Amino acid sequence: SWAFVEVPRYAFYMAALITGDATKKTPYPLFWLRYSLFAVLYPTGITGEMTCFLAAAKDPAFLAMLGEGKESIMYYFIMFFPAIYVPGSPSMVMNMVGNRKSAMKKRFARPVPPPRGLVWPEVTEKNGKKSRSSTPTAKGILAAAIGSVNKEMGDKTLNLKNWRFGYVKFLKALVNEQCKSEEACLTAAKAGLEKAHSTFQFVAPDGSACSVAEAMSAKNASKFFTGYIKGTKSRSEAKLEIPYKDKNLSGDELKQQVNKWVDYGTIERSCGDAIISCIDNPEWLDLRDKYFVLLGAGSAMGPFLVLMALGANVVAIDLDRPHVWKRLINIARESSGSITFPMKEQQDTCKNDDELYAKSGSNLFTQTPLIKDWLLNLYEGKAFTVGCYAYLDGALHVQVSLAMDAICKELTEKRPDTSLAYLCTPTDLHLIPKEAHDAAEAEYKNYASKLYCMFIRLVSRGKLLTKNAMPPIEGEGGPFYVVNGISIAQGPNYAMAKRMQHWRAVVARSRGCIVSSNIAPSTSTVSVVSNKTFAWAYEGMPFFKPFEIFAPETSNAVMSAILFHDLNNEKSAVHPKQKLSNPNELFKWGSFHGGAWRCAYEVDSLGEASVLIYFSRLAAPYAKVAVAVGAIAYAKMSGMF
Repeated sequence: SWAFVEVPRYAFYMAALITGDATKKTPYPLFWLRYSLFAVLYPTGITGEMTCFLAAAKDPAFLAMLGEGKESIMYYFIMFFPAIYVPGSPSMVMNMVGNRKSAMKKRFARPVPPPRGLVWPEVTEKNGKKSRSSTPTAKGILAAAIGSVNKEMGDKTLNLKNWRFGYVKFLKALVNEQCKSEEACLTAAKAGLEKAHSTFQFVAPDGSACSVAEAMSAKNASKFFTGYIKGTKSRSEAKLEIPYKDKNLSGDELKQQVNKWVDYGTIERSCGDAIISCIDNPEWLDLRDKYFVLLGAGSAMGPFLVLMALGANVVAIDLDRPHVWKRLINIARESSGSITFPMKEQQDTCKNDDELYAKSGSNLFTQTPLIKDWLLNLYEGKAFTVGCYAYLDGALHVQVSLAMDAICKELTEKRPDTSLAYLCTPTDLHLIPKEAHDAAEAEYKNYASKLYCMFIRLVSRGKLLTKNAMPPIEGEGGPFYVVNGISIAQGPNYAMAKRMQHWRAVVARSRGCIVSSNIAPSTSTVSVVSNKTFAWAYEGMPFFKPFEIFAPETSNAVMSAILFHDLNNEKSAVHPKQKLSNPNELFKWGSFHGGAWRCAYEVDSLGEASVLIYFSRLAAPYAKVAVAVGAIAYAKMSGMF
């Protein structure tokens, strides 16, 4: 069986060398045999080996190899090997099942479509080939930001070899440079944004390309039409309700829970005050004359459901996919609010709902300039709050973030009274209150003496469970306390996308815009928990006080409450009239970080330890049973009963 496996395998390798493409150009019969024969030959090969072991266990000559009287040693020795096949065989077979699935998917994958819309620029690799790799461009953007205030550090950023794992050092350097003064902070932010807008390309349908900045300033011949749906539900008395652990909290009960979060360290006091202020001012929840532009309206972390329930006027931007608009429009119809959205044709030309869904929506990648034009001319004289909620994985996240940024830039510069809203991640570099820093110091002293933490630190040689509290940074208006919540597993593209949002937030605020940019908690969204490692880590993280992982509906409600507070309370730090010691202190206030700022250890150093805690809890009942069975067996052997 093993020989039959190798014959087509090496023939496949030879064909791959000749054709130059193992996936698509090898003869299909050979390709099929390479990835299918295992289904028969692996079981027969394993069965043959098992037969050999069992036959040896019954062979007198084999059993007598160590001499007379030692046959049992040889017997147990040879029978040990079949036991390995119990866990080993399924993993071998399933590995090949996975390889087959992956190979077939690549073999029959559709050709990659030509680039359209907002794309990474072409770069020349060392082998002379051109590609749209994200690494050189992302390094260039970060280097431009740092280099605008520290040329030497900017040059070091460009020369970084291991970008995938080395970028955090330079993000820290950027924050350090920005803390030196207000001017340094804004200079770096503007330089990073300008580099991104001038470097990324926008490819037109005819294949011609220009920079994103040029595309956004060009005149466009085509345009969107406007769709509008008014909800049929009458508006009821508004009050703030937050779903939490199978209950809808409101009023005094909600205040009590907010204070519990504050006391435990899950949120900052400024965040708790913002939520309580929203409870005490129910008029803030009257959104009938408010207009919210949601870029990524259907996002799991977006406030669409909350806004519809409160009667807001939502301008929704999301993909032109019928199922997306069927959901959004049906929610709007059953609400007291309204939804306005871009359409390919006039709304009155739609004969039924299916046509309405099919003709609605837009693409942030390929239609960025058209979305900008449509929004600039929509509801003139009305103040927009523009929320950036679209999310994608990997390099696409940077692209969609830049597309949203290009729209935000135009609206904040050309529409008076436009405000911005972002959801910051706790897995980033932030300035934090001294109280949070001191709490992290105290938690570290507490956990450092725990046996489990000492063991993890020892076996990882100090790489895991890294101290969260960092030395303060000196600068004008300082010292500034910082937390490093960056997760290496999320990658440099995620960090770059979030950093661009930071840059736009501080730049827009410096120009007089209200910018609500608060840290949202770690949330068990589908996109996150679909990654099993993250899901396991989330289950174990609450072991480290004061971590708490929140459900999406809770996160949506609390972050919406903080947004309403920011838009209505002129004493909030988000208002440009409020003086900050440094522009990056914007992210210091109103943080619902879920415990990340006050935990003993950095978020990125908690993952493995949290996973182990999760599995140890799963194994605990079985371990107790095993101990009980062992105790009974020992008792019987000892003659105790």
